[in-house]
Amino acid sequence: MKAPRYPIIDDHIHIDLRNGRGLEAVKDFHRAGGTHMVLVTKPSWSSGITPSSPHDFESIFQEIIQVASSIETIGVTAFPLMGVHPAEISRLLEYQSLEEATDLMKGALDRAASYVREGTAIGLKSGRPHYPVSPEILAASNEVLFHALCLGKECACAVQIHAESGPCEDIAGMAERVGIPLGRVVKHFAVPETPLVPSLIARHEAIPSLCRKKRWFTMESDYMDENSRPGAVIGPKSVPRISLKLLAEGLITEEDLHRIHVEIPRSVYGIEITLP
Repeated sequence: MKAPRYPIIDDHIHIDLRNGRGLEAVKDFHRAGGTHMVLVTKPSWSSGITPSSPHDFESIFQEIIQVASSIETIGVTAFPLMGVHPAEISRLLEYQSLEEATDLMKGALDRAASYVREGTAIGLKSGRPHYPVSPEILAASNEVLFHALCLGKECACAVQIHAESGPCEDIAGMAERVGIPLGRVVKHFAVPETPLVPSLIARHEAIPSLCRKKRWFTMESDYMDENSRPGAVIGPKSVPRISLKLLAEGLITEEDLHRIHVEIPRSVYGIEITLP
C-alpha cells in the first residue's frame, strides 16, 4: 500500500466490527489516503444494550477502545470520542421517567469523562435531538448538554455536539456560561455559520471558499458503518478522497490541507496528527 503524503483525519466516523464492514472500511479509508480518525461511540442500541443505569454504558466505552486498537493494526490512528447520543433520551423514555432518563445520561457522561481524564478518550460527545421533541424533552436534553460542557471545562477537553441543523448559537451561549472555550466545542455535521468549530461533511460545497478565507473547520464523513445502511452518511473514503481531489484541482492548497487536518485538530483536541 502506497505511503500517504499528507496526514488526513476524519473528524466523525463510526467503525462497527459487529454490524458493519469493520476493518474493511478502515482499509478503504487508508487506501484513499486517510491516516487518522476521530472514532465516535454509537448509540446503545447498536450494541444491543438497553441501559438502565450509567454503568451499562461501560461496555460501549470498552468496546470503542478495543475497536481503536484493532484499527491501529491497519496503520490508521484512531482517537476515541466517548459520550451519549442525544437520541438516547427518546429510547429511554419508553421505560423511564424524564427525570430518570436525564440522570442516566448525565451519569453516563460522567463515566465517559473518566476515560478522558485517564487519557483513553480525547473528548466527549453530547447534544440534543435533531428531530422535533416536546419542550420538556428539549429542556432535559439541554440540561444533559450543559452537563457535558461542564465536564469538558473540568477535563479541559473537546465536546462534540450532535444537534439540529443550523448555527446553534444558543449552545455557544451555554459554553460561554460554563467557561469552556468555543474553540473546543465542535458542531458535528455543521453549517459554516455556526459560532462553534464546524465539522463539515466532506462534500460540503463551501469548503474551497472557506479555505480562501482561512476559516477554521474540520472535515467528516459521519460514516455509520451499518450493513443495513451501506455508505451512510457518506463512505469511509470520502474525507481523504475529497481532500486530495480538491488539492489536485487547485481548489485548496497544501497550507489549507495542513490547517484542516493537523493544526485545527491539535488546537481542538490536543492531539498530534503526524505521518508514521
